[in-house]
Amino acid sequence: MSIGRLPDHEQRILDEVERALRRDRRLDRRLRTLRYRRFPDLTRLAAYRPRVPTVLALLAVAVTLMVVGIVTSAPGVIWAFAGVWPVALFAVFRLLCRWTRG
Repeated sequence: MSIGRLPDHEQRILDEVERALRRDRRLDRRLRTLRYRRFPDLTRLAAYRPRVPTVLALLAVAVTLMVVGIVTSAPGVIWAFAGVWPVALFAVFRLLCRWTRG
């Protein structure tokens, strides 16, 4: 394997491939989403628009986990409720905000 400069015809082919890859917007978008971010993207979270069936399902799961957690006192169920409940509240909040804006 040579570490020297490529021959002219191979360099032209490589340059053409690089130009084609730079023009591919879909590839560029996929590569941008793979980048490591230090902090989560809060704009996606702020733009979340839950639908009514999703909110109802989250609330049903949360209430079910709460009842089962009260009855059984199982730590796994209580932790599952602790994970689902804030998500359900956030979804309800976003849905109410969307409804009040009109």
